[in-house]
Amino acid sequence: MFLNKTYLTIMLCIAGLTAQAQYTEVINSNRPGVSRSAFSVGTNVAQFEVGPYTVKEEHTPLKYDVSGFGVDFAARYGLLFPQLEINIEGIYQNDTRTDSRSAISSDSKRSNFKNLTLGAKYLVYDPYKNAEEEKPNIISFHDNKRFKWKNLIPAVAVYVGANFDTKDNPYTAPGVEGFSPKVMIATQNNFASGWVLVMNFSKDRIGTDFSDFQYILTLTRAINEQWILFGETQGIQSDFYADNLFRFGGAYLWGRNLQLDTALTFNTKDTPSVFNLNFGVSYRLDFHKDPQIDNGTSVEEEAERKANKKRKKKNKGDDDSPDDDNKRKKETQDIDFDDD
Repeated sequence: MFLNKTYLTIMLCIAGLTAQAQYTEVINSNRPGVSRSAFSVGTNVAQFEVGPYTVKEEHTPLKYDVSGFGVDFAARYGLLFPQLEINIEGIYQNDTRTDSRSAISSDSKRSNFKNLTLGAKYLVYDPYKNAEEEKPNIISFHDNKRFKWKNLIPAVAVYVGANFDTKDNPYTAPGVEGFSPKVMIATQNNFASGWVLVMNFSKDRIGTDFSDFQYILTLTRAINEQWILFGETQGIQSDFYADNLFRFGGAYLWGRNLQLDTALTFNTKDTPSVFNLNFGVSYRLDFHKDPQIDNGTSVEEEAERKANKKRKKKNKGDDDSPDDDNKRKKETQDIDFDDD
């Protein structure tokens, strides 16, 4: 998110390739950035993502500037199916607008939700589902890093939501109030060496006089087991507001269920200019139970157990024929997540 969207190669593979599941052993956050991953958080997982930020805008032609703070937030829950996620997300901002068009400048304080949306996301296509040939090879690190043409085919999810805007909201266009639909298509490519590409294409506040179209492209790179870097571009087009925003930053995996992040947002115009600094945190409550594993172990632990078991079989069979040895080597590399 990359994403959407930080463990080493084996965890990156398990995150995207586990058959019939969206659940990952480490937190799968949409942060950093504002794009939405194609994958859900996993069934019976409740996840909270929040990011306070500073606001600094200056509109040169109209001679006003805005300064203040805000917070973006999201609550996500995996419901009923591995592919399904329901969520509520929004942005609340509190700022002061200073108008300098006259000899004496005037200040006006503003506060409200810039957006508040309840929605559901469903993964309609997963290129990694039941892909036996794409299971991670924990024997060969280089095999997991090599380029695979199949990775060019993205996972695809659809999102449907409902916005709620209050009357006389200073952050929305005049006349926009009440409920309005939002739809989005989210795609995700998990490439080798920790690269993840997430793309979002959305139509917001459908049916109003100021409906907007947005696209977001996010490229994420896992540096090691705990650190990731990302770059993102966001385009917004409507009759009320249009912009091209750029974000750069990174995230730190504090633990299995906790991620910290920061990002810098800016644009290249002065109608208005934008410069925001964001700090975020993502935390999940993990109540997931994998129905495919009956012994109480996690997917990662089960994979390691089976790999170790097959290594022992291989070592005991060193005196066997070359054909038997090659067969055992292939079985070790093609990890089977099903029960023996």
